[in-house]
Amino acid sequence: MATFIIHTHQRLQEWVAEEKSYFRAEGLTDYELRAARIPQDPNAAAAIAQRPNATPDNLMGAYQSYEKGREASVSCACHWTVNMAASNEHGRLWGECYSVSPGGIFVAPDSPFRKPEDLAGVEVHVGYQSGSHYTTIQALEPFLPAESIKLKFGGLPNDRVDQLLDGRAPAATVFGLQYYLVEQLGYRKIADCSFMIAGMVPQGADLDDVRKYYRALRRAQADIDLMFQPYTHYYLNEMPERHAKLVDVRRFGPGERIVFEPYSQQMYAATRDWVNARGIFPEAKKGRDAFDEAVVRPLAAE
Repeated sequence: MATFIIHTHQRLQEWVAEEKSYFRAEGLTDYELRAARIPQDPNAAAAIAQRPNATPDNLMGAYQSYEKGREASVSCACHWTVNMAASNEHGRLWGECYSVSPGGIFVAPDSPFRKPEDLAGVEVHVGYQSGSHYTTIQALEPFLPAESIKLKFGGLPNDRVDQLLDGRAPAATVFGLQYYLVEQLGYRKIADCSFMIAGMVPQGADLDDVRKYYRALRRAQADIDLMFQPYTHYYLNEMPERHAKLVDVRRFGPGERIVFEPYSQQMYAATRDWVNARGIFPEAKKGRDAFDEAVVRPLAAE
């Protein structure tokens, strides 16, 4: 049997489950956690300082990572992307639960922008076809007409933090631990854009093992709900050193929360309608509407 590969997704639940041996307690014994953090390049600070003022569009985002193929038995991304990727047969959306992450559009402490209307025509740095892309549109639509919402595709969450810190981004959308990072550094939240995240399993995944994994996370979620402070040090496993040295993770919050409720057919359809109405994907990538083929439904519903 192949090793069960888990992407930790810069959140606490997998680390708590590992600490408490919940994976093994649920019968998942051959597994590997893969975190986002990589060793710090000693030349990183100098390279960041030498970056040009302009940030080129980075069109590699969460959806593209699923097109390319993620080496994981289970992974996560915003539910918009997982929905669209599953409908294009890049895996199956895990329908037994979802999660919600804090997110926000942030600007520098001395920025003249103080309310969403101030961002009319202002480039907000987001990840391409990633959670920040969709949620920024969703957050600004109540305040601005579509033609006034301007997005700049600034790459991964850590890239967008760098762009805020060095002044290349007049505004940027971040979530999860990056949300806590810029908040602690005094950056101002212009609009909340918390959003839903979904799990993705590859075609042919062992669904029994996936259910063992999520049962372990359910136990970890209860521990985090009860008292998250003992576990915030695990954020350090997910942060580049250049960011970790700027903040005290003991002041961070619980972050992403897993909700053990079904990702329903109504959610699936409404999400696809919302994405397609805004032309975020070309016609060829709008995928199928076949819920039963794209989503792993809860056992009771199968």
